[in-house]
Amino acid sequence: MDTNILLESGTNELEILEFKVADNHYGINVAKIREILLYQPVTPLPNSHPCVEGIFMPRDTMISVINLRKCLNITEPAETDGLFIITNFNKLNTAFHVDEVLGIHRVSWEHIIKPDATISADDTAVSTGVVKLDDKLVVILDFEKIVSDINPETGLKVSDMDSYEERDRSNSPILIAEDSPLLSKLICECLRKAGYTNLIVNMNGQEAWDKLCEMKERGTVLDDVHCIITDIEMPLMDGHRLTKLVKENEVMKKIPVVIFSSLINEEIRLKGESLGADAQLTKPEIGKLVSAIDGLIEKYEAGRK
Repeated sequence: MDTNILLESGTNELEILEFKVADNHYGINVAKIREILLYQPVTPLPNSHPCVEGIFMPRDTMISVINLRKCLNITEPAETDGLFIITNFNKLNTAFHVDEVLGIHRVSWEHIIKPDATISADDTAVSTGVVKLDDKLVVILDFEKIVSDINPETGLKVSDMDSYEERDRSNSPILIAEDSPLLSKLICECLRKAGYTNLIVNMNGQEAWDKLCEMKERGTVLDDVHCIITDIEMPLMDGHRLTKLVKENEVMKKIPVVIFSSLINEEIRLKGESLGADAQLTKPEIGKLVSAIDGLIEKYEAGRK
């Protein structure tokens, strides 16, 4: 797909593909999409998860097909064969079976509203935000959560940190920007296992940026934050915009920024590099994240002595 917007620097915008399942309108970040295909027959797999229809092989690549109707507990039968939205994130190709694709919308992260706790609990939510498009509400689904619920091996593995010996890194504060409460909790758990107990957690890029600006006004930002870890997809302000603001600030630009996102591919990596990111890793790579942070913080702290 044409993803020119991905190469624009820190615009705080994204493109959303709007689609339907039954009468409901949903959205997915275009950056996750490889292509859209008409429905093709799939081969069922024995003893697979109830939401997995089976597999098919377009162009000699085997891809698992996930039935979004079943994931979303929609019981009425589909009226058409529908389409497959082929995605790539966390280094996985996955097809999501939907009823209808309606179009692409360019929106600002500022206009995406985070669902509150009255709608769904943090550990069960399958939506990352809601946006109003053409007088209707479109729910942006958490596709990473859907996939990791089906196969937990695709998610963060806290067990990857078991090999780390006990150590104290409490004098190295880390600021985190991550909108998923579940992922934020797992990232913090992994960092604490690695000895990083001084963590400043934020739910989006705007919240993180406001906190950094407060520290800068106090004249303490370089002492209060020795590394920034940011997701890319977040309401209000995305991680690319946050990275751009940090690296364009004469004081904050010294602080290392690590982009930790399921979206990392060659295009996204190039964009992150152009914005000044010091490291970029995909979300399953929690062990590599800690190794990268160790090196960046060591260099940062040595430069301040």
